[in-house]
Amino acid sequence: MNSTAGMGVLVSRVVLGIVFFIHGLMKYQGGIENTMGFFDSLGIPGYMAYPVGGLEIIGGVCMVLGLGTRIFAAIFSIIMITAIGFAKLAMGFAGYELELILLAMSLHLLLAGSHFWALDRVFSNQAPPSTTSQ
Repeated sequence: MNSTAGMGVLVSRVVLGIVFFIHGLMKYQGGIENTMGFFDSLGIPGYMAYPVGGLEIIGGVCMVLGLGTRIFAAIFSIIMITAIGFAKLAMGFAGYELELILLAMSLHLLLAGSHFWALDRVFSNQAPPSTTSQ
């Protein structure tokens, strides 16, 4: 991967991590009971608000750091598919466009992984990314 493409992945990873971190935080700050009620109204067990919010917070931080990028990208993909299918699809495109973008970003990171400024590279003994242009 050339340096320009790697920097693009870095930008996507950091932005996705920040968005999920804030969404997870909002689930708890707004009163997790409200999120539980919303989940229940969708037919999703209310207690799922706890792990979803927690995964968004922890996964968001890890995504920014580039730690477990593919794992959290897969988890975020599942969360977005569920959100689109259960809550947003009936609203039409305007109702699920953000979730679709977040799903696309998550799938991209799931496939591309993380290279620049990522702890994944440190723990996997990968060589530093090439900076040659292709």
